[in-house]
Amino acid sequence: MMKTEFTGRCLVAGAATGEVLQAEIGLSFWGGVDPFTGIVIDTHHPLQGSCITGKILAIPSGRGSCTGSSVLLELILNGHAPAALVFAEDEEILTLGVIVAEEMFGRSLPVVSLGAESFQALRHASHAEVKDGRLIIDRPGSGGSSTTAAPAAPATPPAPHLALAPRDQAMLDGDNGQAAQVAMRIIKRMAELQGAEKLIDITQAHIDGCIYTGPASLRFAERLCDLGARVSVPTSLNAISVDQRRWRQLGIDPALGEPASCLADAYLRMGAKPTFTCAPYLLDTAPAFGEQIVWAESNAVAYANSVLGARTMKYPDYLDICIALTGRAPLSGCHLDAHRHATLQIDLPTLTGLDDSFYPLLGYLIGGLSPNAIPVVTGLERAAPNRDDLKAFGAAFATTSAAPMFHIVGVTPEADTLDQALGHRAPARRLAITPADLRASWRELNSATDRSVDLISLGNPHFSLSECAKLAELCRGRHKHAGVTMIVACGRATYEQAKAAGHVAVLEAFGVQVLNDTCWCMITEPVIPPSTRNLMTNSGKYAHYGPGLVGRKAHFGSLENCVAAACRGEADEQLLGWLG
Repeated sequence: MMKTEFTGRCLVAGAATGEVLQAEIGLSFWGGVDPFTGIVIDTHHPLQGSCITGKILAIPSGRGSCTGSSVLLELILNGHAPAALVFAEDEEILTLGVIVAEEMFGRSLPVVSLGAESFQALRHASHAEVKDGRLIIDRPGSGGSSTTAAPAAPATPPAPHLALAPRDQAMLDGDNGQAAQVAMRIIKRMAELQGAEKLIDITQAHIDGCIYTGPASLRFAERLCDLGARVSVPTSLNAISVDQRRWRQLGIDPALGEPASCLADAYLRMGAKPTFTCAPYLLDTAPAFGEQIVWAESNAVAYANSVLGARTMKYPDYLDICIALTGRAPLSGCHLDAHRHATLQIDLPTLTGLDDSFYPLLGYLIGGLSPNAIPVVTGLERAAPNRDDLKAFGAAFATTSAAPMFHIVGVTPEADTLDQALGHRAPARRLAITPADLRASWRELNSATDRSVDLISLGNPHFSLSECAKLAELCRGRHKHAGVTMIVACGRATYEQAKAAGHVAVLEAFGVQVLNDTCWCMITEPVIPPSTRNLMTNSGKYAHYGPGLVGRKAHFGSLENCVAAACRGEADEQLLGWLG
């Protein structure tokens, strides 16, 4: 075997050895890795079925959900984590999970970023040793044994000095209590990793860490409560793992319902509001253009940055509450003008007769084409997508991309022109999408092998009031097939508005069940009937995650397609007429 040594950037110190498990595609730990076994469950990922436990896991980056940090914390504390993480570039969501484990529970694993060129050498590696940013790999050679040194990774160094304001230093010294102190320690480490020179005030926070991923997520929140944690800015809560007011009525196993509800209560004790929605941009408290905020939940981050023009990073679970406790965030990434410009231009063909399935399908495709780069899309200037279209686009985009935002020329507020979106520079890359590309993505999202439909899954992200109205109009005077279950997930505020407008009564007459507080990424049996074989959804996000999360195949189509399937008990063979 030949040994080659690489020097990368040490994101978390430590040493480990093990078998290399490598992939060329980023992996979302939420919806992609079972938090209790370490097995990859993402049915679209090349590592599906592999176990990451004890391996040197080498992936270009994370992607998708901000809850990846929570899943990794679970794996670290239950003994199913990888031995080390090796990335092609600096990665924050998974790295934060390791930092929290180290700061709060005394458990850790090494994390290193190698740079894209050195990362490619891992493709043929069988075994590796990792120590504080150095990596020695074994790979097939021409006989004998030797060690060569590869070039150091061109990693971006941290800022020379993070200048803490007096109040930041006071929190770090414990003057504001233990909870603020540990929160500031974690923030400081992430700020240094990001190369931030200072911290800034933020006006509001949205917490994604209230999702119950296992005992570790509850231990984290209760530990903060025990330390006296109280939020210092207005703070909303993401969808949780159960409908908190009705989980017993729905037949949820107390082994999930009780800790999931206790986790939500812990965040309420810290002063957060019981919004329980994955679409905080639908609330009256949605931020204004240019407002500096801290939001987690991948689809909400994409929407806030791209559609509202507010400013937030793609904050990992647990960093969100740390910043809410202190009111201070690193001045880096999308908080800065220079980091909000597109570097990838994507041109669309002329398409006609589009329905609402186009936007999640397009977002899913574009996210995969821009795994880390902020894209700008041309060709929709006359299409006039509405807020629901952009919500669906952003959620699907954030499923396949790690980028925190996108631009659509003539649609999103920082893309009045292509030149503005690009920051008055030429794009680093330019791609053209074809109808064949869209058809390939549609086939990827349609994993079902027969036309039968047993479950209609709507509301990922949570339904808006206008979506409730549209669905009610499609359902009015009709009734679903007896063998089909149809469920809509929406936030409490939207539900009350839809009920007052009469939409809920129409939906219930059709046979729709409406759930609050939770979202499809957390819904399991018995809410999903055990007899379910195939589901149908209009969400690109859920068509991707659903098969891995609940073990069912998916049909993907428009909202009108979903209602038609609910009435017939089967999906149309030609769902996307506009694609031919």
